[in-house]
Amino acid sequence: MKIAYVQNHPLFGEKQKNFAEIEKLTENLTADILVLPELFATGYTFTSRAEAEALGETTSGETAEFLKKLSLKTGAVIVAGFVELENDKVYNSSLIIEGNQVIDTYRKIHSFNRETLWFDAGDKPLKVYDVKGIKMGVMICFDYFFPEVCRELTLQGMQVLAHPCNLVMPYCQKAMVTRCLENRIFAVTANRIGNEKRGEDDFTFTGASQITAFNGEVLSSAPLNTPSVSVVEIEPEKALNKSINPYNDLLAQIRPEFYPSLSIPFQS
Repeated sequence: MKIAYVQNHPLFGEKQKNFAEIEKLTENLTADILVLPELFATGYTFTSRAEAEALGETTSGETAEFLKKLSLKTGAVIVAGFVELENDKVYNSSLIIEGNQVIDTYRKIHSFNRETLWFDAGDKPLKVYDVKGIKMGVMICFDYFFPEVCRELTLQGMQVLAHPCNLVMPYCQKAMVTRCLENRIFAVTANRIGNEKRGEDDFTFTGASQITAFNGEVLSSAPLNTPSVSVVEIEPEKALNKSINPYNDLLAQIRPEFYPSLSIPFQS
């Protein structure tokens, strides 16, 4: 199986130009799973909810149509970020697309910084998707700060994690080594590059998109400030084996009776 990321440099609000950049970067790419960054076509640094709504779309909008063409061209299941509109809600979401079909959307459940002002909190349960003969999970950017997300998806059978990002803090790439080790999964973290200074925010995105293996090995790491594409061949069945030696199976040894607080809502 070939898993891949695209690391791009979106221009805020310039969807057609951002689509063109992705088209150029993926000109000769073929893969089974391809992950694009969070909000890859719109940019990230909104200044109001109204601005997010203006750049938002449904699952039949121009971003979905672009990604369907990209899926057909590359042969890949595509996971890519967009602003999703549904009724009066605005979500920071990822489209999951195979060929001409929108399989689903994942809505980010842990908002970062001022995202909490522009976007509604994700309201869909975490789930894995049967694609290309394997089980794939999805999270977005800051979700990585919450190990429960990866663990829940792993308990549902996830082998490969698709992880669109717009990272501005310096922690994620190293943290994904731990997420993969503790769950014995593969992960594709697709980040963006560039700077956006809008309103009260001045964000420089960290690049360094990464493919991480079930044993914590970094299989691919992109530059910090250059658009980039990487395709890595993996053996996804290795993520089915949760043993690190004959005596330690990471899932079989979970002892929930010792972590009862994880099932109780936190009270501040």
